[in-house]
Amino acid sequence: QVQLVESGGGSVQSGGSLTLSCVASGYTSSDYSKAWFRLVPGNQREGVAAIDSVGRKTYAKSVTGRFTISQDNAKTTVLLQMNSLRPDDTAMYYCAAGPYGVSDSRAPSADDFLYWGQGIQVTVSE
Repeated sequence: QVQLVESGGGSVQSGGSLTLSCVASGYTSSDYSKAWFRLVPGNQREGVAAIDSVGRKTYAKSVTGRFTISQDNAKTTVLLQMNSLRPDDTAMYYCAAGPYGVSDSRAPSADDFLYWGQGIQVTVSE
């Protein structure tokens, strides 16, 4: 079992920045890939960014160049630095962990992740 706790959400004006943090604990949490998803209209979990245990990263096209995912040396804390935020980035953001490696050819898929945090709200105003 892996536990994930998110922090760092909040409200910001368009063009601003926020950093989300996710701390993972539990069995083999350092070996697992970590990702950020957000809930979009239709209750779909859209993959935003992911990083695996060897540092491969992938991003959704909509955030490429604006968001950066990183992890600490222990691979138990993953950060999502979000710059140039837009109102359409407003969503509930979820941290996730799973045993599969990251493909740099596609955005992360919810089907590849087994464990999920409770979610944290990000609101971007005009």
